[in-house]
Amino acid sequence: MNDDGLIDAAAEVRIRQELTLVALGRRPADLALRVDRLFDVHTRTWRDDQEIIMHGRRIAFVGAAGAYSGEVARRVARPGLAAVPGFGEVHKHIESSHLTPEWEAALVLPRGNTWTCEASHEFSNVNGPRNLQFWLEARRRGSPLKIFPLPGSAVPPTAYEWGGGWFGHDEQAGFLAASLMVAGLDEVMDWPAVWNPDNPSYARLWGMIGATFAGRGVVEGHGAGLRDPASINAFAAAGLASDHEVLSAEEAWEKLAHGIFLEVRAHSMEEVIPFLLRRGLADWSQVAFTTDDRSASDTLRDGATDHNARLAIRLGLAPEIAVQCVTLNPARHMRLTPWVGSIAPGRFADVVLLSDVATLDIAEVWADGAQVSQGKTCLHVVPRIDWPDWATRTVDIRRRLTAEDFRIAAAPGRATMQAALLRPFHWADGFITAELSVVDGAVQRDAARNITKFAIVDRFSGAARTARMFWLGCGPADADSALACSVAHDKHNIWVVGSSDAAMAQAVNALVAQQGGWALVRGGAVVATVRYEVGGLMTCRPAEALDAEMQVLYAEAAQMVWLYEPTFHARWFPGFPERLIFATLTCAPWQWVLVAPCAQAPEGFVNVQTGATHPVVW
Repeated sequence: MNDDGLIDAAAEVRIRQELTLVALGRRPADLALRVDRLFDVHTRTWRDDQEIIMHGRRIAFVGAAGAYSGEVARRVARPGLAAVPGFGEVHKHIESSHLTPEWEAALVLPRGNTWTCEASHEFSNVNGPRNLQFWLEARRRGSPLKIFPLPGSAVPPTAYEWGGGWFGHDEQAGFLAASLMVAGLDEVMDWPAVWNPDNPSYARLWGMIGATFAGRGVVEGHGAGLRDPASINAFAAAGLASDHEVLSAEEAWEKLAHGIFLEVRAHSMEEVIPFLLRRGLADWSQVAFTTDDRSASDTLRDGATDHNARLAIRLGLAPEIAVQCVTLNPARHMRLTPWVGSIAPGRFADVVLLSDVATLDIAEVWADGAQVSQGKTCLHVVPRIDWPDWATRTVDIRRRLTAEDFRIAAAPGRATMQAALLRPFHWADGFITAELSVVDGAVQRDAARNITKFAIVDRFSGAARTARMFWLGCGPADADSALACSVAHDKHNIWVVGSSDAAMAQAVNALVAQQGGWALVRGGAVVATVRYEVGGLMTCRPAEALDAEMQVLYAEAAQMVWLYEPTFHARWFPGFPERLIFATLTCAPWQWVLVAPCAQAPEGFVNVQTGATHPVVW
């Protein structure tokens, strides 16, 4: 039973051979965990006074207390507690917690999460060749959290982006062949490249889909904005097995009816869950709950998957169904039931012990056959990983930026210029235009009309090539101020928004010095930074330490005035514009976007659905 925790076919045979003999009582077990009640997720029923017989990291036998005939080295009783399976994340970007995998484990294990399907296009866009090595390293070092990587289809997100990774048929086939931990293909996001044979990414995406089918993996979908009957049918026909972008209740019902597995996020639950209950949904096996993107600060405050399950219960769902939606359902969908999703023989010995089922009050969590938490306290020793340069030196900018990098030159002799404008989450067919003044040969912002400057700085080539234009309704109103971040879904170049070109340069230079994260400049001074030194996306330290740094950033930002006006996105709020990290997405329903300069779009301003480009000023 000496294994590194990764799933390997040859080791799996040896483990199963041993478990068979332990189950028969012919070889001794390591531990018996006795509980008052045990939830059998397969039949959705409770069993009283049960014992879970564990051997190594796995379960060998489950039955009534005293039913096991073999020898047990150690016995543990937990009177008054009810056992449910370890919770699983059906779709999560661990990078959005901004913690490295070993510290993510320390954060989510006490909250019931023992396994995660990692949607891995974030780090893959930074260092694609090291994708699997990065996600499996913590497990190799002893982390109890099982991470099942799904290499991303969005590497790069569109044909108009480039950087640290490129995945096609051969790469995906290689990932699936390399490890049984690879569950499939992460969310297929570039819908125009799926349906349109003329799209420059068409062959690459279908190559990855074909390699996933060949490897019997799961092809995950991303159906944002696809709500009409034709699109829903086409989405399902393409083989995209799931959608985590469902927002409305009717959309959820129609996608379920067309064979699409629902991965419901917390912000959609208040509409979707009561609707499904009212419609009388009897079979919830095609539904799971997902956090998708959740920061460490939000997880510390709200919880992980346990928060989603509790919210569903408050909305009227039976606790047993809620548990099923975060255990067996996602495991079945991802074809991982031999290892996770239930308290049953052969599975990893992952158990959540509840003091109250109705509220999912977690008393203890067990993972890999050992207790890993008591209340919210993590008990397991977090492995020390000194991440090498390939993970920590990923912001490749070899010069200091200056105000000139962000200057937008006017045509000679002009007093005004027409400018193309976007606003965050601009999901319109066309872009906005405005006439802007020219001073000393440069086109100017207009704070009185909520017009500021937004830029994308390439952090992969060393040259810091910069695309800049004017945006509406975001950024600081304070003079000589800027906000920069290296989390820019999904390509993760650096974005920066500011009230002066010099402040924008100052913010980007601060990010380069710390290899990523956040930098806030106010009145010409750097007043707050948050360090994401791993991939420019994550930090190798406890969640509490990261949260403390984030709170300083929030406090400094609260002293500033931020431009704002509504946009198409319901979750675009006034104040500190943290959600700008998602405003650089290029998947449907985005059309006109700003990307780092490329051959197809030298100024970076491009319609990613049609390939059309346009000057930013004219």
